[in-house]
Amino acid sequence: MTARNRRTFDTAFKLQVVQMIRDQGLSVSQVCRDQDLVDSAVRRWLAQYDAEQAGQPGVGKPLTAEQQRIRELERENQRLREDVSILKKAFGLLRPGTEVIQSMIDQWQEKADTARLCRLLGVSRSGVYATRRRRQTPRVCALTTPLQAAFQASGGNYGSRRLCAALKSQGLLAGRCRVRRLMKQHGLKARWKRKFVHTTDSRHDLPVAANVLDRCFNPNAPDQAWAADITYVRTDRGWLYLAAVLDLYSRKIVGWAMAPNMPAELVCTALQMAIALRQPKPGLIMHTDRGSQYASQAHRDLLARHGLVASMSRKGNCWDNAVMERFFLNLKMERIWQQRYANPAEAMTDITHYIIGFYNTHRLHSTLGYRSPADYEKATA
Repeated sequence: MTARNRRTFDTAFKLQVVQMIRDQGLSVSQVCRDQDLVDSAVRRWLAQYDAEQAGQPGVGKPLTAEQQRIRELERENQRLREDVSILKKAFGLLRPGTEVIQSMIDQWQEKADTARLCRLLGVSRSGVYATRRRRQTPRVCALTTPLQAAFQASGGNYGSRRLCAALKSQGLLAGRCRVRRLMKQHGLKARWKRKFVHTTDSRHDLPVAANVLDRCFNPNAPDQAWAADITYVRTDRGWLYLAAVLDLYSRKIVGWAMAPNMPAELVCTALQMAIALRQPKPGLIMHTDRGSQYASQAHRDLLARHGLVASMSRKGNCWDNAVMERFFLNLKMERIWQQRYANPAEAMTDITHYIIGFYNTHRLHSTLGYRSPADYEKATA
């Protein structure tokens, strides 16, 4: 066993980790597992942050009563949203044809009409009537429940290929044709949307790096080549911009940052997070587009300080950074376009949950043999 190199983290990174736990509702174990951090160190950062917020001697000022009340209300709202989300996801597993929904409709039939009950329960009348007809000759399929559970766990985004892989990981073998038939039978349809928005501004006079990566999207080991890009998220109170860094070896998001605007500092913060977590060796290829943020002096200085090699796509060629573009498309199809965010803070929390709680740890990638980025790194370590 090789000795693990001791890593050092600056104050900005520690604060970012603490905010994930305190403000965005992530658990300490979840953050430590995804970011490869030591549990005791993270808890020490939390204790230090709590001490500073409490205004202990020589550390800072305590919160005012109004600020404390605001934070309590924010935590209460967050708990209510999580409770509602849990109930919705749990109830989503109860599809037409199950005894629970049918019994509930039959019980309340005298107090409300069928159409109203179906609307409240999120089911169709035709499904309810078909279930009543099938009661005489019920047909049980052992794959139905695990198939529905896997579909709901993916947020309603998995198609037949990934559902086959998810069932296989549970020891349940089913062909794609059978899975497609069951999906159609139970109304399981993956939600897909395709949109394109141009966010790269390459009309500048800043230095542009050569395309060193040259579409070599499958390096032989972790931390040999990263890709980065910026995208935007619509909220009811304005835009939110997301900068992300992806390890091409495992397709894992190793760094990200979000802000209501997209200066060079945004992409630098995302890259600093990736460097702090992965501690890459000099020579790593950092591939981006030709945007002014990535061509800025601050970003070039950060690359030079850590010995990273800059690589940029050719002008107007989105295929040179196709892996990063695909991540943003998955993020929007599987999460953002299914939500309506009231403000940037709500969007930041939801996107962070998607990256840490689903994409990095559970989402099955066809490129990785239908394994998640975390499982792929563990299997090839």
